[in-house]
Amino acid sequence: MTEHTPPGRSVPDLAATRPQATVAVAAVTYDRHEELAQLLRSLAAQTAAIRTVALVDSGTTPATDVVDAATAAGGTIHYLRSEANLGGAGGFAFAILAAIASGAEWIWLMDDDGHPEDAHCLAELLKAAHEHGLDIVSPLVAATSDPSRLSFNFRINGLLTNDRATLEPMGYLPGMVHFFNGALVRADVFSRIGLPDMKFFIRGDEVDFLARVRKAGLKYGTLATVAVRHPATWSEMKPVFGGFITPVIPDGDFKRFSYFRNRAYLARKYRNLRWFSADVIGFPYYFLTQRDLKGLRAWFAAYSAGFRGTGFGPPPSS
Repeated sequence: MTEHTPPGRSVPDLAATRPQATVAVAAVTYDRHEELAQLLRSLAAQTAAIRTVALVDSGTTPATDVVDAATAAGGTIHYLRSEANLGGAGGFAFAILAAIASGAEWIWLMDDDGHPEDAHCLAELLKAAHEHGLDIVSPLVAATSDPSRLSFNFRINGLLTNDRATLEPMGYLPGMVHFFNGALVRADVFSRIGLPDMKFFIRGDEVDFLARVRKAGLKYGTLATVAVRHPATWSEMKPVFGGFITPVIPDGDFKRFSYFRNRAYLARKYRNLRWFSADVIGFPYYFLTQRDLKGLRAWFAAYSAGFRGTGFGPPPSS
């Protein structure tokens, strides 16, 4: 572990943050150096004070040059190099613990391929959390390629939408949140419900975390007047039956295996018959209509493993 703190720099005056609060960022990165540099620049530009950035790097090439440049520009970064690939789930667990150890009251979760859209994002999230008495508040997640659309769909009055203009006038959206891109979480939440579960590795850890948030009765919402930018995954969404069911088909064999396995595991863990029913109809229908028998076999192998609670372990590259 290496602490990067520029000489002569002190923690910013927290009196400027309204409401007063201490914030640490928990961020993960994996071989996205340009995107990470953008994230660190955007964090440094925030009008609300950030105590430190706990950055976990599991990439094949260490991001030390990016971190050193950000430190030289005035950032305070706790750089945590992991020689093991922890995935998103394990990386966030590690970063969150380091952020909590800084003594911060709030933890701001950031992936390396996203960044706050403007300098007032954190200040507005803190203000919303104070006004609504929230344990968790998230911004909108706007698509990097088209910020007028959202990277992930919202269901409003029973209808799915990714049109940003539909949501922004609503201001605050109670009972809605997206992990882990830009969610601001009260530090004691993790003491109550635990950390992201690293066995998921990628895909599904955010669903499990939200399920635990709901079970604990925590209060959360989305502030639709601020956003982080993040690449959209629209190409993964494959609507069938006129959009009544939308299977998600990630690119790449390992991403597919992880998603299918984790989704089945979660359907059983939380006894969610709606998820299970949609999956056992939607995925086979999609692969059969695509005449993709190989894809269907791979889905069945991964999904059945997850439903049995097996198939977890280090990624193939390990």
